[in-house]
Amino acid sequence: MKNKLIPIIAIAIILLAGAAVWLRHNGKPLEHDLILHGNVDIRQVELAFNASGRITSILAREGDRVSAGQLLASLDTERLRLSLAQAEAQAEAQRAVLARYLAGSRPEEISQARAQRDAAQASVADAEAYYRRQTDLVARNFVSRQQADSARFALDKAREQLKAAAETLRLAQLGPRKEDIAATRATLAANEAAAAGIRRDIQEGELRAPSGGVIENRILEPGDMASPQKPVFTLALTDPLWVRAYLPETHLGRVPIGARAWVESDSHPGRRYRAWVGYVSPSAEFTPKSVETTEIRASLVYQARVFVCEGGDMLRLGMPATVIIPLDQAVPARGTAPCRDGK
Repeated sequence: MKNKLIPIIAIAIILLAGAAVWLRHNGKPLEHDLILHGNVDIRQVELAFNASGRITSILAREGDRVSAGQLLASLDTERLRLSLAQAEAQAEAQRAVLARYLAGSRPEEISQARAQRDAAQASVADAEAYYRRQTDLVARNFVSRQQADSARFALDKAREQLKAAAETLRLAQLGPRKEDIAATRATLAANEAAAAGIRRDIQEGELRAPSGGVIENRILEPGDMASPQKPVFTLALTDPLWVRAYLPETHLGRVPIGARAWVESDSHPGRRYRAWVGYVSPSAEFTPKSVETTEIRASLVYQARVFVCEGGDMLRLGMPATVIIPLDQAVPARGTAPCRDGK
């Protein structure tokens, strides 16, 4: 009897083992980890000058890794630099005029105006004395009436010159008019704005990387004419780096935004990269043909972006990748940084 049970037990063990293997590889997993298949995706930017001109230098080539703000190419800006020198000189001259107005009259100028007023006062006193003498002589009939009239005209002239000298002294003491100072300030501001505009034009003659990435295409060369409509480079942005995968509808409620995940690639077997679920599409779509799944091809899925925290040098655009997401994770606290928690 025992001999008959041994083959039956052996067959039962083999069937159970086969069922376990089938469930692991062909059937549904143990519902602990969700395995998705997708491709590495990044953003691409076409870099062009914001000005027109002839390219003088190209400092990057295909495959170069660049950092934010790095100079990639430049235009011929010699004519702009000459215009800038002229604009800066005009602004400096106007700045000197404003400084002169703000300083007011020099003490020497005020002293000169005061001396001229005193001289005019002395001339008036002399003309008055002369006029009195002439009037006395006319009364005695020693001179003609015409000489007394000439003395009176000379006195009137001296008095008017005294008024002019007094006003000149007053203006010297008051200094420049506030309207003249305001007009000078406005002219200086216009000159400085013109110089700033030329500096901006010179800066636009430099093409810099907006962020870190890798040069994919070098389109133009030194000597080519550049314009805002003609890209010079195509830049692949390596931050952020994510895997575009598709979340089955049956697991949609078990993968919260911010869930921890891992990414693997065939190029580096046995190596995992920390990642997190950063986006799940609000609308469903049919499973793309490029996605290998064990579900029915026509089932509905939701596009997901799984952002990679590390391994940016190992993962390339379009590379197939496998995403492992532990199911039924707690919803991450608001404001947490998934790539900094060290998990």
